[in-house]
Amino acid sequence: MSEQEDDKVGYRKPPAKTRFQPGQSGNPNGRPKGSVNLKTDLRSELSERIRIREGERSLKVSKQRAMLKALVAKALKGDARAANVVLTLVGKLFEPEAVAEQVPALTSDDEAILERFLARRITEQEPKV
Repeated sequence: MSEQEDDKVGYRKPPAKTRFQPGQSGNPNGRPKGSVNLKTDLRSELSERIRIREGERSLKVSKQRAMLKALVAKALKGDARAANVVLTLVGKLFEPEAVAEQVPALTSDDEAILERFLARRITEQEPKV
């Protein structure tokens, strides 16, 4: 390459004088110690404990627990949106375990009945000539 081609400045071609030198970082100080990401901040914020009143007594619970209590209370009062959120959470968190525990293994008699049923359904769906 000639010197003129190296001196071209434009999109993704900064002037040669301002380019990073080999081995030199674009952020020499790096990430400050103690800085955290959003996930860590959210986890910390939700785990903070606050005081709430439940009936006559005062409880100290995490913010996450307080939010869940409020959400369930709204659902019980008839708020359809809150009920939907609660049921969605239950489905995501508990359903796979509950279904696996409740479904018994098929016996050989059950398998035979299922085979006959499926065979009958297939013959019913076949086009008649």
